[in-house]
Amino acid sequence: MMQRYDDTEQGGGAGPSPINPLPPVVIVLFAAIMAVEAMFTLGAQGLAGGPQAIGWRLGAIQTYAFSADIFQWMLANGRWPAEHLLRFVSFPFVHANFTHALFAGIMVLALGKFVGEAFRGWAVLVVFFGASIGGAVIYGMIVGSGVPLIGAFPGVYGLIGAFTYVLWLRLGQEGGPQLRAFTLIAFLMGIQLVFGVLFGGSADWIADLVGFVCGFALSFAVSPGGFARLRDKLRHE
Repeated sequence: MMQRYDDTEQGGGAGPSPINPLPPVVIVLFAAIMAVEAMFTLGAQGLAGGPQAIGWRLGAIQTYAFSADIFQWMLANGRWPAEHLLRFVSFPFVHANFTHALFAGIMVLALGKFVGEAFRGWAVLVVFFGASIGGAVIYGMIVGSGVPLIGAFPGVYGLIGAFTYVLWLRLGQEGGPQLRAFTLIAFLMGIQLVFGVLFGGSADWIADLVGFVCGFALSFAVSPGGFARLRDKLRHE
């Protein structure tokens, strides 16, 4: 099993707590998502910012959401303005509404706790933002519509990829069927397919799926002993 980094040091200290606290980096991600959403929600209800605050969310989408059209323009012209490059890491903090943000935040807490107990804090950030950027890039290359990409879900799916990686390794160590590790992503993609068929869907699932692949792949690099662990596994097969 992968080493946990919140164990108490040996010698004289109290034993490890039966309830592990949330990793600080996960708390920061959740707080950032909900703080931005709280600003938009309070502004829309007239509780902050005055009359102009009603348009804060729309303004943020125009300025900070990832745009496939802008990305394709940058590719075509070879120009990469900083204000548009910022969109790759700012879109996860802009959501369509409070429910959208809350659901994303809860998933960050749940998955981030599991992943954060196996990975260091910087590795959790690499997975989250790497998956967000990777999902946006492929979304921008495939989707030609003007619908912006917003929300933390590509990053959340990256955490699902890291979660799957940890289960995949654990099942391998225990001699279990490693395909079971992919049950969660198969279930989530199935749900998205059903909802898309019944109610019509957007192309966001592309960014989500790519986010999962990026999160799983990045885990080989950022997990403790990642490449060495994979090399040893391949040698024994």
